[in-house]
Parts: sequence; C-alpha cells; structure tokens
Amino acid sequence: MSGLEVEGIHVRVNEELVLKGVTLRVPNSSVVVLMGPNGSGKSTLAYAVMGHPRYRVEKGRILLDGDDVTGLKPEERALRGLFLAFQSPPTVESVRVGTLIREALARRGFPFSESEAIALLERVGLNRSYLPRGVHDGFSGGERKRLELAQALILKPRFVVMDEPDSGLDVEGVKLLASEVAGLAESGAAVLVITHNPRTAEILAPDRVAVLVSGRIVAEGGLELVREIGERGYEVVAG
Repeated sequence: MSGLEVEGIHVRVNEELVLKGVTLRVPNSSVVVLMGPNGSGKSTLAYAVMGHPRYRVEKGRILLDGDDVTGLKPEERALRGLFLAFQSPPTVESVRVGTLIREALARRGFPFSESEAIALLERVGLNRSYLPRGVHDGFSGGERKRLELAQALILKPRFVVMDEPDSGLDVEGVKLLASEVAGLAESGAAVLVITHNPRTAEILAPDRVAVLVSGRIVAEGGLELVREIGERGYEVVAG
C-alpha cells in the first residue's frame, strides 16, 4: 500500500510498554483521525513513527510507501517526506521565524520572498510581526500550532502526522486547520491527525477514524464512530 503504514508495533518508553501491537494505515491522498483519551498512547505513536530514540519499537514495522523505515533516524525519515507537528512545539529562541521560512523554502529550491512569507503567515492566521521573532518564543499555544501548520504548507511533506494540532485553537482556527489539512490530502499526502476532541474530528471530516485506548486500536470507522464517542465517551469502544 502507498502511504504511511504502522504494522503491529510494540513501543516501549523507558521501562513501560505503551503500544501493544498497533496497526494503522493512512493511504496517500487521505485524512485519518486517531482519537483516544489522555494517556492512551497517541503521542507515543507519533514519536515512534518519527523515530524518536526514547520510543523503542520492539516489534513491528513502520512503512512509508512500502519502504521499511523502522531503523532510520528521524532526519532520514524527514528526507523521505515525513513531517511531525508536535503536541507541544519547542521554543527555539535563536532561530527567527523569517529564517525558518527562508531555510524551508531553500530546501525545496525556492528563493525567499518577504511578501510571500507574510502571505503564508496570514494564511494560517498570523502576520508579518512574527517574522523577526524567535520560533515559538512567547507564542501562545494556538500561535505555535498555526506556525507548525505553516511549516507543513511550506515543506509539502508526503506523510504528515499532526499531534493535537487543535490544541489552543478556537472554532475558526480549527476550521482553518481542517481546510488546510484537506488541501494537503488533495495534493497527495497521507495525513494522520491525532486528537481527543470529537468536535475537531467532525470538522476535519476524515476518510477514516481509529480509536486508541490503553495502547491498542479498539475501533475503526467513520464519523458515526466520532458521534458515538461524543455522546457516550470512550467507554463505548473500550471493551
């Protein structure tokens, strides 16, 4: 299958086995939402897919367009088109937002244009005043998520994992997120969005929904599953 595939992975963090045989498929040109309560292992899955060294895959495989990348370093996965938007994006005070945009464009072979950089920031709900600021320095939670989205739009990755990109966003911000996520999928990307919020999942209108509880996928379906969780909580699918 083309896209992002996670095949039966068991992931240990420190001494704790957090993921216990997770299989998840995100085809190209699609949006899959992964839901689950706090502490279910959603962020662990995101970090394991990206190759964070603290998140050890003890069994199973991670595939990008059919290629096994389980043993690759994070930067090697990134070069293959994998992008992770963090749940808590780190602050990098020494790197200005304008420099970040310049370098991202250079990676794709495009020259830097301040007017285009400003247009990009405005597209995600920011403005030109952010260009000279350190990356995420003094940003609110929502501002961090908007800048992460801007990075995805610049880099145009083939495989996108977004860990709670709705955190800190108001309803209009979530609608903006949904529109841009749909655009990424329409361009051919495989997009995995992680959230615990049924309202966000409904606005995203994904192709498929998977539910992770206690380190295992316990249900898959469509928006009817999201609505059921919204009405009755995760215990309805927790078994």
